[in-house]
Amino acid sequence: MKVSIITVVYNGAEFVRNCIESIINQTYPDIEYIIVDGKSTDGTVDIVQSYGKKVSRFISEPDKGLYDAMNKGIRLATGDVIGLLNADDFYRHNRVIENMVATFQRTGADAVYGDMLYVDRDDTKKLKRYWRSGWYSENAFLWGWMPGHLSFFAKRSLYEQYGLFRLDMKSAADYELMLRFIHKNKVKLAYMDEVTIVMRAGGISNSSVGNRLRANREDRLAWQLNGLKPYFFTFWLKPLRKLKQYVSKPPARPDV
Repeated sequence: MKVSIITVVYNGAEFVRNCIESIINQTYPDIEYIIVDGKSTDGTVDIVQSYGKKVSRFISEPDKGLYDAMNKGIRLATGDVIGLLNADDFYRHNRVIENMVATFQRTGADAVYGDMLYVDRDDTKKLKRYWRSGWYSENAFLWGWMPGHLSFFAKRSLYEQYGLFRLDMKSAADYELMLRFIHKNKVKLAYMDEVTIVMRAGGISNSSVGNRLRANREDRLAWQLNGLKPYFFTFWLKPLRKLKQYVSKPPARPDV
């Protein structure tokens, strides 16, 4: 099983090397690594190019934002399975891809997901949040559930059949895509009961009332665009479910 991993980056020189190393040091042998750069000006391009053929495909050109860049990478991908890892983030250990492929093979799933850690941007030993996705049950999206997007590995055939990220969405484009794949089209899911991704805290925040209201509107739009009807409380359960992530503690890193 060939795996395509896509990293999108724009002016990410500070952390992109850490991201690249976490991918090229994976134990799984059949990885196609694609980096899509938005025409960086801070030295990112030089860092990426220093890895030579360890990066399978590299493009550097202007784009229309994060999800446009992700779509470019997906269109370039030739793997059986596609995963996404942003330039600020990294895999927790070097057997993540190996374990993920084993989960696909053992379960016959269409998509596999795991857990994520959010850490301090500068000191990655300082835990900010532990996103334990947990086991999926049918209609879980109605109760505010969703897996962490970067922990989500999907067969390339799902993107070909059900489409890429919608560029008319903003912060909820990842939510809309997983809602479309999982809840609407009932793809077969499997859960990796382990932390796969470590994310540096930052990016679009829903911590303020204004940002949460904007996210709520986008969540509603995601359901409307797919012709789906949520419960009246679905959009408020989604942020409420995240509160536990700030007090839960992850299991110790596996001995690898």
